[in-house]
Amino acid sequence: MPRAGLTKTQTAEETSRVDETGLPHAETQHCGTGAAPKTAGSASAYGAARPDGTVTGTPRRWLRLEGVVLLAGSLIAYSATGQPWWLIPLALLVPDVLMIGYLRGNRLGAQLYNLAHSTTLPAAMIGLGWWQSRPLVLALGLIWLGHIGVDRLFGYGLKYDDHFQHTHLGHLGPSDER
Repeated sequence: MPRAGLTKTQTAEETSRVDETGLPHAETQHCGTGAAPKTAGSASAYGAARPDGTVTGTPRRWLRLEGVVLLAGSLIAYSATGQPWWLIPLALLVPDVLMIGYLRGNRLGAQLYNLAHSTTLPAAMIGLGWWQSRPLVLALGLIWLGHIGVDRLFGYGLKYDDHFQHTHLGHLGPSDER
């Protein structure tokens, strides 16, 4: 049973109306008694997911900031491995080799790209290198994480399987706001 003052009864027409962002009209969104309605402007200020699954606004900026932190953290940790610094430019682009899957189609390309650009495998590699006292394995995992951090920083997110430019951080290309 709803508490008094915390809900608003909506007509079917109010419920079905949406604005150009795909969000319900401002007059149908109330957070409680006396709360100001949310507007389309407030949704864009904090970010929203587009209908195509990409992230916008503040969440997108946070994800890019996470990329900076991932890169910085991996470089700081790398410095403790005792491995030579020339290994970083040598191995930094290795995860991008899996983009070769796009030669066989968008679906396979996206699956391979996402496999190489999610943090799961490099985190496992880092854990294995640390656990087995293998500084080279640890260092390569850290370089891999650094690569993912650089990609996130520049807006290269995980790929959808419709085309290469469609990522969870937005569409790549000149029309994309970076």
